[in-house]
Amino acid sequence: MDRIWAPWRMEYITASSTSDNRCFLCVDSSRDDQALVVGRNNTAFIIMNRFPYTNGHVMVVPIRHVGSIDSLTDEETLDMMRLTKIMVAIFKKEFSVDGLNIGMNLGRAAGAGLEEHCHIHIVPRWFGDTNFMPIFGETRVISEHLHASYERLKRRFLEQSF
Repeated sequence: MDRIWAPWRMEYITASSTSDNRCFLCVDSSRDDQALVVGRNNTAFIIMNRFPYTNGHVMVVPIRHVGSIDSLTDEETLDMMRLTKIMVAIFKKEFSVDGLNIGMNLGRAAGAGLEEHCHIHIVPRWFGDTNFMPIFGETRVISEHLHASYERLKRRFLEQSF
């Protein structure tokens, strides 16, 4: 059996096993660093995905716990898109991405892992970022530590002017 060592994931595993069943996307602003919140605006925030598809995978989330896009207010919708636009610029500057996947999974049939709190995924992409590992090994290789990506993205976000 092959092994891939990823000791940083133990923090997530132990945190989820002691969870009190609260929504992991309902993050009080006093816990932003602990929750890996990159930045906020009036009604939404950006948070690192702890199970990233690629380095820097983030989610744009309404602060209000709402499960469907049609239940978002116009202000929430606009704030989420503003943050998405900012992250696109940050990924181009800081990560030199070749492209980005941006989207929402609405409903279990569409792949939503959390149906009760809608969110937008932003997944940075580079030419050659896919290889045989996901196909044959059912494993993704993330080449930068989650906290290192967080620090880079947060620094760039704080440099933005609103």
